[in-house]
Amino acid sequence: MKKKFRTALVQMKSSVNKEQNLAYSLELINEAAKNKARLICFPEFQMAYSPPEQKPEALHKIAEKISGNFVSTLSYSAKQHKINVIATIYEIINTNKQNHKVFDTAIIINDLGKLKSVYRKVHLYDALGFKESKKLVAGSIIERPTRTSVGNLGLLICYDMRFPEISRILTVNGANILASPSAWVAGFMKQEHWEIMVKARAIENGVYVIAPNQVGNIYCGHSMVIDPFGSTLVDMGNREGIEIIDIDSSRIDTIRRTLPLLMNRRTDVYKNYIDVFRSDL
Repeated sequence: MKKKFRTALVQMKSSVNKEQNLAYSLELINEAAKNKARLICFPEFQMAYSPPEQKPEALHKIAEKISGNFVSTLSYSAKQHKINVIATIYEIINTNKQNHKVFDTAIIINDLGKLKSVYRKVHLYDALGFKESKKLVAGSIIERPTRTSVGNLGLLICYDMRFPEISRILTVNGANILASPSAWVAGFMKQEHWEIMVKARAIENGVYVIAPNQVGNIYCGHSMVIDPFGSTLVDMGNREGIEIIDIDSSRIDTIRRTLPLLMNRRTDVYKNYIDVFRSDL
């Protein structure tokens, strides 16, 4: 694992055209590689923008299996450019039993072009006037962090950021970088929530958080990379494209020594309450 490496943060405005989005993704991978990036992170809904009024049947026609052309093409590009890729797709598994609903899936492709992790969004955005469960199926597994040439990567997706349990689970299982492909909807206080929670997940876990976001359409932009002490390394505002950031993984150990939050946890106390936490609030 390289202690210092470059990552490319992608902020994009996905169109409803899957082929157009794939072509743009390949351009960005090429640009990232030219800038010597070892990792590129795409936002949620990279495959296509799904307007609120779009029917599940229409989204299903866009979706693919993991073995489909979208992932295969990205894998070939990752191998060609020797770069790790975090990407997202609408995934089909068993259409007959899901009423045309699909998974919101993030994947990790390593720099050899091998698919290393498949994470299906656990928390669907059924809040603040939205109901993703009308089109999407919730996942039920938190994937273990994936060892890559740039570090141990833990995946979550967008609304998952509001639930600190998933970030902590990934961290205590070895993640030193949390990647959260997102399509954070704009609205009252939404950007503030986004910025606060991305920083909080980095600070409380002593990890880097890479949070690529959609921009335009109904989304707020402001893709960010936060270091383990909560410093903002980049905030892309409303600019579409990529930003190249240098990451020093040795900073994780330094911060965890001086602010030993993980070491100071009282799991001996917490375990007494795990089974009595209310779920009906």
